[in-house]
Amino acid sequence: MTEDTTLFVKICGMTRLSDALHAVEHGANALGFVFWPQSPRYISPDRAATIIAALPAGVSTVGVFVNESVDGIKGVASETGISIIQLHGDEPPTYADALDWPVLPATTVEEIEQASAAWPKGTIFLVDAVDPVRRGGTGRTVDWQQAASAARARRIVLAGGLTPDNVADAVVMVRPFGVDVSSGVENAPGVKNEDKVARFLASARSARDER
Repeated sequence: MTEDTTLFVKICGMTRLSDALHAVEHGANALGFVFWPQSPRYISPDRAATIIAALPAGVSTVGVFVNESVDGIKGVASETGISIIQLHGDEPPTYADALDWPVLPATTVEEIEQASAAWPKGTIFLVDAVDPVRRGGTGRTVDWQQAASAARARRIVLAGGLTPDNVADAVVMVRPFGVDVSSGVENAPGVKNEDKVARFLASARSARDER
């Protein structure tokens, strides 16, 4: 992942090469690919591999999994070339040692203290809204005050309800290690709006410089 001085900015739910290249061109340093078949943003491993192979060097590629087996995750990661594994289900902390890739476990502001105690020291957490069915990409905002408190103690990637219009406020208030957006920059699930993506990235960078 990026150094602490650089805001980690992830555009998630990528399904099209044009969207991926546009996001990188406008400053995204991480892209997310959802490998959970029940997601409306699901992408097959072979299609993701084609997109990832066309990306410039230095872009973090994040594979999103929900309650997939360790072997299943390893197989997809090897096939696609992703660099980070996001665990968005009920995966136990033992996955951190079982996988050969950096992991980004998803949790909530209510459960992050418990998660921090269970996962290896130094783990970066993705903080998202609660949704046991859709898991992520809900467009629901988390409690930024609670998230800010969590971010003072550890590195977090803030997700949940971020948009081009509120990401700057979120970065200044929460001071996260990174931000993650999906539905907030879309025309439809998996289809990004180029103007929203560009504005989101510009706002996030501006807020990073301000803080």
